[in-house]
Amino acid sequence: MQRNQQASTYQGRPLARPDEEINDQGLSFDLGTLLDRRQLLRALGLGAATLGLAACGSGSGGSASTPSSSASAASGEIPDETAGPYPGDGSNGPDVLEQSGIVRGDIRSSIGSASGTAEGVPLTIELTMRDLADGGKAFAGTAVYVWHCDRAGRYSMYSEGVTDQNYLRGVQIADAAGRVRFTSVFPACYAGRWPHIHFEVYPDQASITDASRAVATSQVALPKSICDTVYAQPGYETSVANLAQVTLQDDNVFGDDDGVNQLGTVTGDITSGYTVSLDVGVDTTTTPTGGQRPGDGPAGGPGGTPPSGPPPGGPRPSGAPSSR
Repeated sequence: MQRNQQASTYQGRPLARPDEEINDQGLSFDLGTLLDRRQLLRALGLGAATLGLAACGSGSGGSASTPSSSASAASGEIPDETAGPYPGDGSNGPDVLEQSGIVRGDIRSSIGSASGTAEGVPLTIELTMRDLADGGKAFAGTAVYVWHCDRAGRYSMYSEGVTDQNYLRGVQIADAAGRVRFTSVFPACYAGRWPHIHFEVYPDQASITDASRAVATSQVALPKSICDTVYAQPGYETSVANLAQVTLQDDNVFGDDDGVNQLGTVTGDITSGYTVSLDVGVDTTTTPTGGQRPGDGPAGGPGGTPPSGPPPGGPRPSGAPSSR
């Protein structure tokens, strides 16, 4: 700092010791200088905390960063959940997993003799399998079966009007990173349930024809803000009222923990479509407790009444777990 030697002042303030350096003017002068600096910083909208943070980010190897959007990270094993009354895996009537062509990435169209295609806002489903029995490494080679309702809240193979269709159902084999990806449409919100996507994890592709071999059965919850945007689009009209009557907290599947480990991360927009991602921890050393259970929603099921009478797969075996 330089002082005005002729006027024996510094920044308009008289020096207590004109013949001494600025640093030797005494405590009173130093305090006045410090206060002036703080007033200047305040005028600039800065403060000590701001400067401190800036300093922390300016060191070698340090940099400020913005959190990036990524798959929701499961803190452990994915919660076991009901497969619901419309699994299509042979455990409750129809079995799409026996059909040729079920291993596919695009699940919007039906396969086999069916020819229907589900319409709606585009949605990519990305699940990343982690093998907790092997330190959380990528669970490559697992077969993941995904299914969900259409934009009218109907499940193919079960709901009235689409019993002859099998769209929005498919299997993918996890790659070296443990990842599977499906091209689909955004599902509806039907009465009594939070918007969701079902999935089952099998050890390998050969296992998918036997539902009892699933090592995990769970569901992906969809964020409300994205649902609100999607449900404002044509074709999703009934979902608006249904979503207004349910919350994650009172949902009969996600309500026990507010879906903390099942809430997917969604990116994208209404024009180009969305991608929902979820990290799925699977522990093959534990006994699966999820799977087929009746009562995944209100009586009569979503989007219309399924075939009347007892479940097409026959009565449930005694001792089967009750609905949640």
